[in-house]
Amino acid sequence: MSHPVSTRGGSRRLGHKPLMLAALALLLACGSATALAPQLAPHDPYRVNTARRLEAPTRDHWLGTDELGRDVLSRLLHGGRITLAIGLVATAIGLGVGVAVGLTAGYFRRLDGLVMRATDVLMAIPAVLFAIAVVAVLGPGLVQITVAVGVSALPSFARLTRAAVLSLREMEFVEASRAAGASDFFIIRRDVLPNVLPSVLVYASLHTARALLSVSILSFLGLGVQPPAAEWGAMVSGARSYLRQAPMLATVPSMAIFVVVLSLNLLGDELRDVLDPRLRGVV
Repeated sequence: MSHPVSTRGGSRRLGHKPLMLAALALLLACGSATALAPQLAPHDPYRVNTARRLEAPTRDHWLGTDELGRDVLSRLLHGGRITLAIGLVATAIGLGVGVAVGLTAGYFRRLDGLVMRATDVLMAIPAVLFAIAVVAVLGPGLVQITVAVGVSALPSFARLTRAAVLSLREMEFVEASRAAGASDFFIIRRDVLPNVLPSVLVYASLHTARALLSVSILSFLGLGVQPPAAEWGAMVSGARSYLRQAPMLATVPSMAIFVVVLSLNLLGDELRDVLDPRLRGVV
């Protein structure tokens, strides 16, 4: 008999969560704008026009042009597609593999020590440094940076999942399923996983913000997406030499990163309040 965590009443609380609604609105706006970049971008983001380099905002170029005369708004929209896609895919990699590892380690005691010692080794290395090491081995590129950031997220998801499973595996409804003859796979899928998912999803929203920062940092350092591809971190990196002449070149993509990361963090905090029954007074 399963006893998944109840989220009943969570939807009623959304009306009392203005920060959550504002964060969702900002994320939807950013996501929609970048997804529709080919339709919304006023110019080709890769078209070079050195005669119009480092121009201030005009009616033709709303956010000005960069050092090669490329439209900043168009590059911002197209760059967001790359940054957000890498962050989401990397988080999905860490979540999928990490949850599977955490479920295995937490439920099967004989595997716990071996699996957790391996994750301890990975957690001893800062995530950004680990991602840099992976990129150094695999080389810079879109796929490489996605794998690097995704693998660096695996230990934290595994640890979180394991901790939740350890508190669940001895509970009465799990023992009842065992007594009824249910298989381990059935118990994990039907009884354990539904109770683990709320906290994992909250952490996933928070980690997506961290993944976006890691992607931007790697691209800023020249280890991520390579020129001439438009990516927010790479755009900030390319604008370093022109902070005096055209400060908007660095300010615009930096503000885009700031808004998305802040929205994801606000969303994660509010989701925790909605999904965690202890914070809602539900026993």
